[in-house]
Amino acid sequence: MTTRSEIRFVLNDRDVTLDTVSASDTLLDFLRIDRRLTGTKEGCAEGDCGACTVLVGRLQNGVLRYEPVNACIRLTASLDACHVVSVEYLSGPNGKLHPVQQAMVDHHGSQCGFCTPGFVMSLYALWMGNPEPSETEIETALQGNLCRCTGYEPIIKAAKAVTAHGSPADDALTLERAAMTAKLAQLRDGKRVEVSSGGSRCILPASVDDLAEVLLETPDATIIAGATDVGLWVTKFLRDISPVVFLSHLDELRQLDVTEDEIKIGAGVSYTDSRTAMSDDYPHLAAFWDRIAGWQIRSMGSIGGNIANGSPIGDTPPVLIALGASITLRKGGVRRTIPIEDFFIDYGKQDISKGEFLESISVPRPAKDTIHAAYKISKRRDEDISSVCAAFNVTVEGGTITAARIAFGGMAATPKRAAHAEAALVGAAWSEAALIAAAQRLGDDFSPLSDWRASSDYRLQVSKNLFRKFWLDQQSDTATNRLSA
Repeated sequence: MTTRSEIRFVLNDRDVTLDTVSASDTLLDFLRIDRRLTGTKEGCAEGDCGACTVLVGRLQNGVLRYEPVNACIRLTASLDACHVVSVEYLSGPNGKLHPVQQAMVDHHGSQCGFCTPGFVMSLYALWMGNPEPSETEIETALQGNLCRCTGYEPIIKAAKAVTAHGSPADDALTLERAAMTAKLAQLRDGKRVEVSSGGSRCILPASVDDLAEVLLETPDATIIAGATDVGLWVTKFLRDISPVVFLSHLDELRQLDVTEDEIKIGAGVSYTDSRTAMSDDYPHLAAFWDRIAGWQIRSMGSIGGNIANGSPIGDTPPVLIALGASITLRKGGVRRTIPIEDFFIDYGKQDISKGEFLESISVPRPAKDTIHAAYKISKRRDEDISSVCAAFNVTVEGGTITAARIAFGGMAATPKRAAHAEAALVGAAWSEAALIAAAQRLGDDFSPLSDWRASSDYRLQVSKNLFRKFWLDQQSDTATNRLSA
């Protein structure tokens, strides 16, 4: 395997080559400390507040895409063959304000100003892809940006007014897209990249086959897709994560294929990229997917990473368990496929060996006569971690429940099915009474813990209440969870 010993990317309008990079080096520190681009701010250092938002463009299957990301937890070594765009790049000739910036000024969208560059960059990404957004689309785009001053209304007004100040067709990222696509294609030379700093080591495999080889050679490596969790190991816990193997650049892991029988999701597919395919088949997941963190995290984080992390409060595992998903694990040239629920063994323990990695997730297409729902309970509605997550998949034939898959997160040491509640439903009439009776069996399935997110009693009670909500939602004229034909 041919190896290159430097990271190469484009920062605004300048080429960058780095031959000394630590596994824990963040993009935010590189921008502020190394390049003195201080418009990008550090607020929370954990991907929550959005003050550090920048755009990162990457070729995916030959197409250049720009996405908002949190620079505070984006690791520098992952930027090979990318175009990083910071707020400084928006400055026009003679310092003229960008349309997004002018709209923010006109509508008083900035007060103390600390969070403003992050809001500008999120609105920039929205405007480039959707120059006439609805208020709901604006609010969704700004889920990952927090402001203590404005109350958000002036920012939303500014977002609606951006196009009055210019067109995305005249923006620099549009005008230079062909040239930037060619440049990034040239940077992607098909080589394995290995860089280090002192004793810290970073590896970017050339392909999935190369990834399998790298992990056999370095079985104790930290595997990083989006770094939405590992980034906090660095910024909050100061952990040494070296050696690191990065995955986000591998197109092979970012494939999403819909066949007659299944949705096959590469382990590197982001939350954002999986949303359409999942919600086309399962409409109830559109709103649920939008409750996963904010836009920046949904752009960075991957479905495979959320599963492999093994957290009992991860958002996607309960949904995937309820849908009957399976996962494919690979070690070297050997693959094995298991039901996703079997992957989670105990708290912090998953069915994966050293040198093995999660390659793909397979989700069955909707079966006939099934009803689905998914719920997330959290302290904040947007951009918060679940206290309880629940997913329902119930088959009703001729008015009788013939099968049920119900999974919860936040109720046990792992994401877990409610086996006793499922058994109580099978054979019962499809009715509110049957669901309420099944909910009473949750005490046999779970003994939830108490923590700062929720008490044990609260978790158990709200989980029971979700059974009734599931019934009531199906009676609504606007329900998206109707029987699959």
